[in-house]
Amino acid sequence: MQRAALGLALALALPTAAAAQAPLAAQGCLGCHGASGAGSAAIPGLTGRPAAELSAAMRAFAANERPGTIMGRIARGYTEAEIAALAAHFAALPAGGSR
Repeated sequence: MQRAALGLALALALPTAAAAQAPLAAQGCLGCHGASGAGSAAIPGLTGRPAAELSAAMRAFAANERPGTIMGRIARGYTEAEIAALAAHFAALPAGGSR
């Protein structure tokens, strides 16, 4: 019984844990998407875009439904909770800048 309760507690905490790690996980995006995710040259910015749009793009990259040079391989490395946390993080930042 204790094991089941612990498993349930961990499962419920995962989205929260992923959300808390979003700024750290987002650091991996900045190498290509520029400082604070605002965009760099031909690579689009992530900041200020709707979370649903960012999540859908990541899922499409992961499923090879959207072309990209490396994004398919990168997107497949994230869980749904991590994708949601990253999308919420970048959506909360002002477009074209940082907070």
